[in-house]
Order: sequence, then structure tokens, then C-alpha cells
Amino acid sequence: MFLTPYFKKEHFSISITPSQASDFAKLVAQDFNPIHDVGAKRFCVPGDLLFSLVLGEYGLSQQMSFTFQGMVGDGVKLQFADSIGERFDIHDDKDKLYLNVERHGEVSRCEGQIESFIRSYVSFSGLNFIHVLVPMMKQHQVMINPARPLVIYESMSFDLITLDFTKVELSLVEQELVVDGKRGNVTLKFELHNGDTLVGTGLKTLVMSGLRPYETDKVQEMCDAYEGRRTGF
Repeated sequence: MFLTPYFKKEHFSISITPSQASDFAKLVAQDFNPIHDVGAKRFCVPGDLLFSLVLGEYGLSQQMSFTFQGMVGDGVKLQFADSIGERFDIHDDKDKLYLNVERHGEVSRCEGQIESFIRSYVSFSGLNFIHVLVPMMKQHQVMINPARPLVIYESMSFDLITLDFTKVELSLVEQELVVDGKRGNVTLKFELHNGDTLVGTGLKTLVMSGLRPYETDKVQEMCDAYEGRRTGF
């Protein structure tokens, strides 16, 4: 499967090196968040990669929800059980919890379909910061800490009307930012289409930390730095 370069599996244990995590973030998700860089002080594996590994291991179910409980760092050995039910968790070998998963409905094991779905669902991450989060920060006159920008997934979910598709395209239909002190809670709602046919809906929630008053020049510097990382890569 196309995910093979981005993880190592031994029996039921999966590990992800910083290099693998960084490559997935940039090559697949188009995500240039510095916390996914090799050598980052607060390095973590992209939530998009954990999401993708679950689909790769257990298939694409019609309804799935993912709730992130912790940031996966370097050297973590995630345990993927051979047999799972409608609700299951992903822990490491020390029993630390990282992800809650719930799934229902029919299941597809078609690698081509799963790859197409993953690529579509995670590729939006690369557009989140400049095209979605920055306009919302400006609207609410808040911004993340330029010195330590931290935006992470809280949850992801989708509900598919049918599994009768080969490719899907993701379109954002609604976005919301709720400011709670120094924390920003972001909700993004999507539609999933196969051509002109609606095949499902999706939802992602993110958390922005360390909010402070909006400064136009500082936000522009963050945008320039982010875009520079993308074009430089």
C-alpha cells in the first residue's frame, strides 16, 4: 500500500520515525506545520497519518470517528490489535492512550479506494493555515503564538452515504472558530463528492493554543514563513 514508506510494523506494533512523519506530512497531506519537522522541539506524528494507518489496517467503514488523546512523539510503539470491534483504542506499548476510534456500517478493503479517500481527506491540511485559519483569526482578532505556533487536531469524522465510488473530492462547506481565553476551538465541515454525486459528509475539529491579540505584521510573517517552507520543499 502507498503508506508503506511512512511506518514500520513488527507483529502488532507500529513505529514512525520523525523522517517518515515529516515526509508524510509534506508529500501526502501537504502540511508544513513545523511540529512535524525532523528535530522539532515539540515534534509529533501528524494526526492525518494516524487516521490513515487505521484505514490502512482496518479498512474504510461508512461511518468513522477519530478522537485524538495525545501527541505521538519519536520512538513511540503504537499497538494495532489483530481483531477490533466497532469501538477501539490505539495505545502504545506502555498502555498510553493516543486515539479513540469508532466505526459502523459496511467496510471496504479496496486499496485503491482507500488510498484515494485518504489522499483527498488529508490533503486539505495543507490549505488549513493560510486559507482557513488565518481569515478566522483576523475575523476574531486573535492569533497563535508566532514563536511557538501550535495547531493540532482534536477529532476527525465522516459519514458516507455509499461506498460505491472510486475517487472522492473534499469541499469545505462551513467553518467556525470559538475563542475561549487563550484557546481557539475550530470546526470544519465538509462534503465529499464523486463527480457531481454527494457521497458523504465530514467534520474536523482543531485546537489553536496560546492565542493573543491579532497583529497584522506578525500574522503576515507566519504566512510568509509557512509558504516559504512549502515552496522551499
